[in-house]
Amino acid sequence: MNEEIAKIFNEIADILDAQEVDFKPFAYRKAARSLGDLQADAADIYGQGGLKAVESIPGVGKSIGEKIEEYVLRGRIAEYDRLKSTLPANFGEIAAVEGLGPKRAKILYEKLGIKDLADLEAAARENKIAGLFGFGKKSEVNILKSVEFKKRSRGRFLLSEVLPAALDVKDRIKSFSGSARVEIAGSLRRRKETIGDIDLLAAVAGGPGGAKAAELMDFFTGLPEVEKVWAKGRTKSSVRTRAGFNMDLRVVPAESFGAAWQYFTGSKDHNIVLRRFAKEKGLKLSEYGLFKGEKSVAGTEEKNIYEKLGMRWICPELRENRGEIEAALKSDLPAVIAYGSLRGDLHCHSDWDGGKDSIEAIAAAGRAMRYEYIGIADHTKFLKIENGLDEERLARRNKEIDKLNKKGEKIVILKGCEANILSDGSIDIDNAALADLDFSIAGVHSSLKMSKKEMTKRIITAINNPYVDIIAHPTGRLIKKRPECEIDFDAVCAAAAKTGTILEINAHPDRLDLNDRHIRAAAMRGVKMIINTDAHRVSHLRFAEFGVAQARRGWARADNIINTRPWGEAKAFLKRNKKRVN
Repeated sequence: MNEEIAKIFNEIADILDAQEVDFKPFAYRKAARSLGDLQADAADIYGQGGLKAVESIPGVGKSIGEKIEEYVLRGRIAEYDRLKSTLPANFGEIAAVEGLGPKRAKILYEKLGIKDLADLEAAARENKIAGLFGFGKKSEVNILKSVEFKKRSRGRFLLSEVLPAALDVKDRIKSFSGSARVEIAGSLRRRKETIGDIDLLAAVAGGPGGAKAAELMDFFTGLPEVEKVWAKGRTKSSVRTRAGFNMDLRVVPAESFGAAWQYFTGSKDHNIVLRRFAKEKGLKLSEYGLFKGEKSVAGTEEKNIYEKLGMRWICPELRENRGEIEAALKSDLPAVIAYGSLRGDLHCHSDWDGGKDSIEAIAAAGRAMRYEYIGIADHTKFLKIENGLDEERLARRNKEIDKLNKKGEKIVILKGCEANILSDGSIDIDNAALADLDFSIAGVHSSLKMSKKEMTKRIITAINNPYVDIIAHPTGRLIKKRPECEIDFDAVCAAAAKTGTILEINAHPDRLDLNDRHIRAAAMRGVKMIINTDAHRVSHLRFAEFGVAQARRGWARADNIINTRPWGEAKAFLKRNKKRVN
């Protein structure tokens, strides 16, 4: 329920922004962030202590607390319904187009009657936007590019939005009487960056079509988060949740579970090649099992399918038909990095800059994750919106870290920064300040629409800086919001390999940057990488698993990722300590 309410609060904030209401949008967004950070469900908090308990949530006062209460009790918020009626139904989609925002989206609605992406695209193509005050021809061109990008990601949800909901539903189905086995399949099991819907498989006593299967479908379609039932049967049911994504539940025979799990995990291309290979061996592979003639030779367990086909089991993240089947046949699959194998995180923002939590709180959260080290990488002075640190404030923050380390925090706190790569490739803070750190990260945060040649030169200039150890979120993308910058990634990799500069796999679910193809290319060139969360609050540290999933999809092994190592070994790969590398 937390994500549902947070989504509503963010939409209320957008509408209030469009209406140029002061202060309130910030309050709603703050409450939305708090709800996203909560471990407990808002409904449970309300159930245990009523409105007073809800008001104890950080950022939630009486007015917003009452709206949470209203949603818990009635499943709707009257004020939200009222505000939505003042603007077109798809206003949020228009406002989310890069370069627009709520206020400009409202202008387009009032001046041109633009109500959805189709209207926006048509107006831009007909050159109706360029003449409006505050827009211009360049805005019109960028709007067209952004609309095209939005159209490609329509109907997709971030992995981080879907996975917690899927795991929760899986656990509830598993606890349902008669559920012998329940698993997640589809693109979610493959840990794709964005997910279309949730696929669940279950095996129950009596099998598909039996009484237990019917009871399970009643339970599934009656879940409190279900908004609409698309179809309901004894073997398959489909629903839509209040969060907007669809869920499918299939009941399959226990003896076919492994084959069904393999089939419904996909990808389609992987399955086509696998079935073709089975046919060449005189076998038939389907969701019901692997057969030789009429006889089933495998089906109950997924691993047996691959084994009977003469290959190693292929982990779901690799199943994209990118050579994994051929590698499995040759026993040449990489031993990809394991979940839970990170020993530290070098990209955490404290309350010295745009972060929410103190350095001490971040260290405590790192200890709770059993990390051996945690790196504080506050923004530097170019990012004024994030309260970026200048040389003097960075030095004062370093002294705080030194004091905390002397207290014996049972975790090494490392002094770092996330500096800004300026348009010419220079760094926004003195090299002398960078030299005083344990590590430094540098990233592009402005002028993201530079030409491919200019952007590549900009990043390579930063790579060549002897005080830059790590390049943050190298392609600058925001999933579903902003495409990658245009760069020559081969040239960037070549420069990183030559200088020993590390490329970041940013695990924040909005970024997941590098993407899987870039990770594989970097690994093949021998470029070292690091999985960081870019945490701006301690709850973001849990994003690490998304970065590991991304690395697995890129065929990365533990030895490709420096923070799978103890700090004494990991620091040897930093440019400033490169002499220690054997």
